[in-house]
Amino acid sequence: MRISSPFARLQQLGWRQRLLLADAFASLAMASAVIKLVPFRHAVKWGARRVDASRHGDPTRLVGELRWGIEAAARRVPWRTVCFQKGVALQSMLRRRGIDARLHYGVRYEPSEKLEAHVWVATADAIVIGGEQATNFEVVAIFPPQGT
Repeated sequence: MRISSPFARLQQLGWRQRLLLADAFASLAMASAVIKLVPFRHAVKWGARRVDASRHGDPTRLVGELRWGIEAAARRVPWRTVCFQKGVALQSMLRRRGIDARLHYGVRYEPSEKLEAHVWVATADAIVIGGEQATNFEVVAIFPPQGT
């Protein structure tokens, strides 16, 4: 059975998925606003908040659910979202839930191209979002820096 409208699809979700999606929309909106309004050095600090170690749950399942929420929200917001907005928003959501997520900022330069930047988020286990292109970029910064 094909579900035709976004509202019909939303009704098919459980209450936990709806809450997660609402959190993803709010986090994506905040990350987008912060990135647009404040300097880079401050924008990356927003997602790199202190890890709330008191939060528990199955981290593997939680990481997948949060990634789903950010990707689903990013496809539906009326503004353009790229790796930077998605990365900062997801990092913030993960760290609020006690998962030490690091935002990686990488660049690449091809002589025939212009300088390109890319952001991805990783936990201790794996790259969570943005990993498809990450191998083509050289890491120039990690937020928060390792050891903090």
